[in-house]
Amino acid sequence: MRAYLLCLSVAAAVTYLLTPAVRRLAVRVHAMTPVRDRDVHAIPTPRLGGVAMLFGFAAALLVGRELPLVQSVYEETDDPIALLSAAAIVCAVGAIDDKWGLDALTKFAGQTLAAGVMALQGIQLLWIPLPRIGTFVLPPELSTILTILVVVVMINAVNFVDGLDGLAAGIVAIGALAFFSYSYLFAVEGGYDRASTATLVTVVLGGMCLGFLPHNFSPARIFMGDSGAMLIGLLLAASTISLTGLLDPNAVGPSGFVAAFLPLILPFAVVALPFADLLLAIVRRTRAGRSPFAPDKQHLHHRLLEIGHSHARACLIMYLWAALIAFGAVAMALLNTPVAIATLVTGALLLVVLTANAPRVGVRGARS
Repeated sequence: MRAYLLCLSVAAAVTYLLTPAVRRLAVRVHAMTPVRDRDVHAIPTPRLGGVAMLFGFAAALLVGRELPLVQSVYEETDDPIALLSAAAIVCAVGAIDDKWGLDALTKFAGQTLAAGVMALQGIQLLWIPLPRIGTFVLPPELSTILTILVVVVMINAVNFVDGLDGLAAGIVAIGALAFFSYSYLFAVEGGYDRASTATLVTVVLGGMCLGFLPHNFSPARIFMGDSGAMLIGLLLAASTISLTGLLDPNAVGPSGFVAAFLPLILPFAVVALPFADLLLAIVRRTRAGRSPFAPDKQHLHHRLLEIGHSHARACLIMYLWAALIAFGAVAMALLNTPVAIATLVTGALLLVVLTANAPRVGVRGARS
């Protein structure tokens, strides 16, 4: 555990220390986010934050190579090289978009290239659990296609989350740490090697986001941009894919379906609320006779601001919902007890009350 905590600390420290330099670079090269009608920031803000996060990721991987606990990941697999090369590609594509802007098709091509490079170097979705059947081992061609699909979907889901200062970094940090706890505890309880690509990636991803968050929380001094959003989306997907490779498909039957299926659904559970917001936006715009991709100011975070939440409080509420869903899913998979269920239900009810009534409490407090 101490080795993983060291990797987290290195990723956080390097990202935190490099972000001001990247911010100055973004200002110098005019990689700025303009103020649009639907945005919540009031002044043009530098982006390219993903560049600092990439260096934090690379530094943590270099330190991890020297730690006895996780050395087997480097000695027995090419996963670190696959991850670093894919991360560099997707971050570079995002950085180009942050500076000059890219059309959707070009970005999609870059995302597919990064996912394909990672898949061809060995990080692939090897099998999927199926209800009442157990497992379905994927043939190589289908494995590569599904791997690319999972990565591209997750990249764009995380990119969509990036609507408030600090929102994407905070939600992904919560999801990564929940995923880390699941991966580590699953290995301990199942007798697997505690050194795994999934465990290493999730703890480093959590460190990167935590290191970037102080610069990005409201009021943000820098945005992660597409260079950051696509990077952390790729790494979140990679942790999902690599964890399924850790499990023995022959040992997973119908009784272990929930534990085996969780790695596939947990990352998407983390971004469940923003993803549901995306689907509602498509329905809303289509019913109004507009393009599904036409921007508006009726997203979930806009609605939280409209009912009286401050920018920071709206972000914190989204964090709490993400934590409840992510850690709740882990608790249900590992414990699945009445106490765990009751705790989740109670937490959800409290969050509903907080979401609806916190603005009123703030108003009464201000008047008194």
